[in-house]
Amino acid sequence: MSPEALRFRRGRSDEPPARDLMAALNELLDAQYPGRSTRPGSVTTPDEMVPPAGAFLVGYEGDRAVAIGGLRPLGDGVCEIKRMYVVPDARSRGVGRALLAALEEAARALGHQVIRLDAGAEQKHSRMLFAATGYREIPPYNRNHIAVYFGEKRLPEAGDPGGS
Repeated sequence: MSPEALRFRRGRSDEPPARDLMAALNELLDAQYPGRSTRPGSVTTPDEMVPPAGAFLVGYEGDRAVAIGGLRPLGDGVCEIKRMYVVPDARSRGVGRALLAALEEAARALGHQVIRLDAGAEQKHSRMLFAATGYREIPPYNRNHIAVYFGEKRLPEAGDPGGS
């Protein structure tokens, strides 16, 4: 599958098919970070990732949901990417990069100028993707005790290919 074959639709993280991918993500994170289920690193509710300032995207390959990711507002033109996940058999094919680009475009369309994210020690591939796509490491901006990486990117204005 090529990333161009992906289609992204808005949805909710607590409704099918996103709910099933969220369950798979939580299972993965619970395995990677023992104790996370009793002391989560970051709690985001489905209602935080909906318009007018948030969004939740589901990536489809044909009729199959293969990726999810959300945005929640932090205030003052800043939003945060939450719950990025790509199903195992769709990884290493550009799906994560396409999802990240779709989330950035959704953030821009919602009027956000800056996007932030965090990642834990086990999200090595995610951290490499963030660095390769222009995120710069910043000091912690939240109290996520699981996160070891905090990143930020200034979103380019419409028509401006740059960003920092």
